[in-house]
Amino acid sequence: MTQPFLVSAIIPTYNRSAILSRALESVLAQTRQPDEVIVIDDGSTDDTGDMLRERFAGLFGDRLRYAWQANAGVSSARNHGMRLARGDFFAFLDSDDTWLPDKTQRQADWLAGHPDHGMVLCDVERTDDALRRIDVFHRRDVLPSDGWVLRWLLHNPALAPVSAMMRREVFEDVGGFDERLRTAEDIEYHLRIAARWRIGVVDEVLASAVRGHEGLSATSSTYDDYVAVMEQAVEQAQGAVADSERFHALGAAYVRNARGMLIRWRWRDAMELATKAWRTSSHPDVRRGVAALFPFAARRTFSRLLRR
Repeated sequence: MTQPFLVSAIIPTYNRSAILSRALESVLAQTRQPDEVIVIDDGSTDDTGDMLRERFAGLFGDRLRYAWQANAGVSSARNHGMRLARGDFFAFLDSDDTWLPDKTQRQADWLAGHPDHGMVLCDVERTDDALRRIDVFHRRDVLPSDGWVLRWLLHNPALAPVSAMMRREVFEDVGGFDERLRTAEDIEYHLRIAARWRIGVVDEVLASAVRGHEGLSATSSTYDDYVAVMEQAVEQAQGAVADSERFHALGAAYVRNARGMLIRWRWRDAMELATKAWRTSSHPDVRRGVAALFPFAARRTFSRLLRR
């Protein structure tokens, strides 16, 4: 299919020149090349700029655009890239992730054929640092059909940016990633878009993402950010999603994050979330989840005592 739409690839990076080249090689391997490739260097102190000029400037030509900014975080870098982008469709690629060869073609074709949808996602292969497959994130497990997906997304708002392609109009309508959030900025953006735009899925593995490394998503503050984002999204979904479903989703989020806080030994915070979960939803899954927190905490305590 001849594609009249222009595609902008947006790649934020920070001190990753050694692995950025792998991401860029996956862009070069696309069966439908992006019309521009925007690398936003978020204050790197390594040789990222030199590497791009020496290895990729000749391969991409004037399609490669490089911008350096003082370190401000990945959300700021992505937003900078979207502001610079000239394309009709925006596709995200973190510097430690890769696209499979048909990603740009399949998703651009899908958006072109669904003019009433603002974003399209794909399945993602998740790997360890050695690029060995861990699992596949199947989007249909969360989003059973295309369209207005907020009711399902509230239950699992996970977004791998590498899986997404969206219209420029989405950025112009809802803005960019929330730069105030240290973590959970991806799920917040996903939920904000789903509240205003239809979202679809290409039910194929078209991207690969590294997981399990110690990044911001592994920090203790992730749980606080996640809870704050979910509370806001559930409140704003009033009238668009049934109350029982909203409260079920929020109660389940409280349970998941209480468990994470127990793993981090944040006992008081975990118990506060467990109490909130119990009060928020009477759904059996939520109640069972709360009940399971107590033996989980006991096992962790006993195991710690044995180690001592």
